[in-house]
Amino acid sequence: MKQTDTSPAPAAKQKYVETPLMKQYYSVKAVHGDAILLFRVGDFYETFGEDAIKTAKILGITLTRRANGAASYVELAGFPYHAIDTYLPKLVRAGERVAVCEQLEDPKTTKKIVKRGVIELVTPGISYSDNILANKENTFLAAVYFGKKATGVAFLDASTGEFYAAEGTNGYVDKLLSNLSPKEVIYSKGYEQEFTEAFGSKYYTYRVDDWMFSEDGAREKLQNQFQVSSLKGYGIDTLPGAVVAAGAVLYYLEFTEHRQTKHIASISRIDEDKFVWIDKFSIRNLELFASNSGQEGCSLSEVLDRTASPMGGRMLRRWISLPLKSIEEINARLDLVGLFVERPELREALYESVALIGDLERIISRVAVGRVSPREVVQLKNALYAVEKLQNTMREAGHPALGALGEQLDLCLEVRDKIEREIYSDPANQIQKGGVIASGVNLELDDLRNISSNAKDILASIQQRESETTGIPSLKVAFNNVFGYYIEVRNTHKDKVPADWIRKQTLTGAERYITAELKEYEEKILGAESKILAIEQEMYAALLAELTRFVSPIQKDASLVARLDCLLAFAIQSVERRYCRPEVNDSQVIDIKDGRHPVIETLMRVGEEYIPNDVYLDDSSQQVMIITGPNMSGKSAILRQTALIVLMAQMGCFVPAKEAKIGVVDKIFTRVGASDNISQGESTFMVEMLESASILNNISNRSLVLLDEIGRGTSTYDGISIAWAMVEYIHQHPSARAKTLFATHYHELNEMEELYERVKNFNVSVKEINRKVIFLRKLVRGGTEHSFGIHVAKMAGMPGQITDRAERILADMESAHRGSMRDTTRKVPTVAQYGGGGMQLSMFQLDDPVLKQIRDEIKGLDINALTPLEALNKLNEIKKITGL
Repeated sequence: MKQTDTSPAPAAKQKYVETPLMKQYYSVKAVHGDAILLFRVGDFYETFGEDAIKTAKILGITLTRRANGAASYVELAGFPYHAIDTYLPKLVRAGERVAVCEQLEDPKTTKKIVKRGVIELVTPGISYSDNILANKENTFLAAVYFGKKATGVAFLDASTGEFYAAEGTNGYVDKLLSNLSPKEVIYSKGYEQEFTEAFGSKYYTYRVDDWMFSEDGAREKLQNQFQVSSLKGYGIDTLPGAVVAAGAVLYYLEFTEHRQTKHIASISRIDEDKFVWIDKFSIRNLELFASNSGQEGCSLSEVLDRTASPMGGRMLRRWISLPLKSIEEINARLDLVGLFVERPELREALYESVALIGDLERIISRVAVGRVSPREVVQLKNALYAVEKLQNTMREAGHPALGALGEQLDLCLEVRDKIEREIYSDPANQIQKGGVIASGVNLELDDLRNISSNAKDILASIQQRESETTGIPSLKVAFNNVFGYYIEVRNTHKDKVPADWIRKQTLTGAERYITAELKEYEEKILGAESKILAIEQEMYAALLAELTRFVSPIQKDASLVARLDCLLAFAIQSVERRYCRPEVNDSQVIDIKDGRHPVIETLMRVGEEYIPNDVYLDDSSQQVMIITGPNMSGKSAILRQTALIVLMAQMGCFVPAKEAKIGVVDKIFTRVGASDNISQGESTFMVEMLESASILNNISNRSLVLLDEIGRGTSTYDGISIAWAMVEYIHQHPSARAKTLFATHYHELNEMEELYERVKNFNVSVKEINRKVIFLRKLVRGGTEHSFGIHVAKMAGMPGQITDRAERILADMESAHRGSMRDTTRKVPTVAQYGGGGMQLSMFQLDDPVLKQIRDEIKGLDINALTPLEALNKLNEIKKITGL
């Protein structure tokens, strides 16, 4: 986590005599001490001192020195101003805050040092540049407020105007932070320890003054932003923590010089009761957004993202992170996906129109902040034409829900036609270069363009006309810097010069004259280019002002198109991968027939086929499935695919199965895989226990719990005990019968089926042929007592002498231990009795050879005949056996 604050940079404390330019630089730097200051000097952006050293290293540019007053030098690194779109993103991606300081006046208009000021502070969480923003990923700025009763959080994507707020426990806020992955998180100074303890150190953070987190100030700020007298309409009025966090976000925008915020026109509450709880561990374990296997892997979002537009891709990520709990809303999505699956011609027509729309969401946001280019304005126009085509297709489909969705689209015909009339179809990318406003819109502009482009022809026509009128064949029109355009006449013809011509210069063999007409054209020709640019910029600004009136309806269009795009992507994936429509209901049953893992099957080589499996869970007969089987047999894949199928169903997507009935789940918990958190001083086992504790403390009656190899991070007997106790706790919980898949290689847990009525044993079958193991990857009823670990070691290329020795040791241990855990189990406790009951293991029934040797040493002792000294000596011998 990178933490920064607003303290001045050391460079602002220089004491030696400085040049006027450097004095100005340090005065600006003092305000933005924690940011790299790009200081505009002529045609370059310069950095000085520590900024220059850092900038040169990040950008790979030359570091030099320049004079800075009396016998002093300062480090310098810079780049041409027109290369800012290349270099600025590199600085921001390196985690730097960058203050852009521009010249605020034309150097030609002043004799003093040019006025300069910061026009924008670009941070990892606030940017409008396509070179910095990820195409199909939101760039959220988050604010966290530690309130007395609850923690508030708000998320803003300044590039799209999406604004969300919520409040709850630190655990809930942690979940939201993990789900929405903000690029920057702000919080109040003085809460460093609270933030790190609650949310870890993986986020880029920035600490701000506590006045930004005032409830009264926040309410006023939000009401002014949305032009309302109350926040009740946004659902956050009774959530003070959410209000404070949202207000802090708006204050931070001002602090970073982002004051154009018309596109932030609303805020949405993230309601805990509306979405499925997926904690940060499950997001990682299920690989929803990133693979844990590096470049070779693939995430669920990558597999499902068949969207045609960037805004559709961003919405898809939000749908994955926030699956629905409302059966009605889920089925509304499934109905449209089903329609697109059944009608390929409709699907293709809609997809084609969506692809033409592009990133409407970010374009209209750039309109609101005055940063939209002429080409983007034309793209906006083309997008609105595509929206019209899309609406017609939706109307003609004859489907009520799709037609109703289409009717909500606003074609914004007035502004679309205005762009069509006033902007060239292929304009320059920058208004400063001209060539943007179309012909026929402004008569003065057309006249100036005609003069500018036809100056030579106009002067030639004047020359020919005057020559014919005066009868002077050698007359010529020319130009010099002293008195501009003139007519030159040889002395032999000067008696033919008209009386209204004004003589300006006498030469040896000729005289030069000017006329009123020539002077008028001179003014037009010489000033045409600057006037053309001025008129174009004025008209472009007026067009943008007109466009800002349509920000809200176009944002709504963008949201509707993104929604349609996601549903089309689901349909495309469903057709290509043979997904089925799930039945989502209010039951307590999860019944999946021939389920498959959506990611693994996508990555399989051509010709390979994924082995499907059935999974059935309920709260009355089969609440817990204990799945045993050797490593590499596919236990983890079955666990993950079950969670992903449920998650996809509640997103409103078809699922990779032959048939699926999903009783709505409210929380998905996973404890899959092992990883050390060395940076936090946590071992594999500690991480495992922390994640497991989070699950057991938050389960509900509609939770889906996936536990894989619990207890393997500690000794075998500790692991068995913990795994047994966890299954027992989940089964015996008085109110939360969480549906659970428990994969393990502890075969002793198979004994639980006979002790607990809703625990059932399954195993992933294998076949052993000629001492070789073939993984069938099929889930079948019943437990297994063979782990095939030595066979897996052979497959991995372990030296033969090691595996042979391992087999002999295993045979010895198995022959020495044929006891059953059933013999050591007391009466099954309830959760209320859990503190004093449970399973007890006898140390003399364990397999450890050391314990066996200790047992043999003690077995032959006559304790009553031992002297104290003999007892101490025997205890010392036993200690030596343990190696302690």
